Amino acid sequence: PVSAIRDMGDKIRSKEIAEEAGVNIIPGYDGTIESIEHCLQVSNDIGYPVLVKAAAGGGGKGMRTCYNDQEVKEAYPMAKSEAKKILR
Repeated sequence: PVSAIRDMGDKIRSKEIAEEAGVNIIPGYDGTIESIEHCLQVSNDIGYPVLVKAAAGGGGKGMRTCYNDQEVKEAYPMAKSEAKKILR
């Protein structure tokens, strides 16, 4: 159905559906990251490495793998900027 295509195209919703179905998922954060400080907090809570990416990004653009706090500090503004370019 159309709703399945829509839901699977939404990264956050598709993860929720997979989790509800009992599928093993990679730990992550499903909310909105509001700042670099928030991104660092979430990254440390999850544990490195983490993938920093805008939920609304396209085709992996703006996606950065980070192995430490410094890499998160560099990746967050790039991912945010890339998402803004895509949404224009």
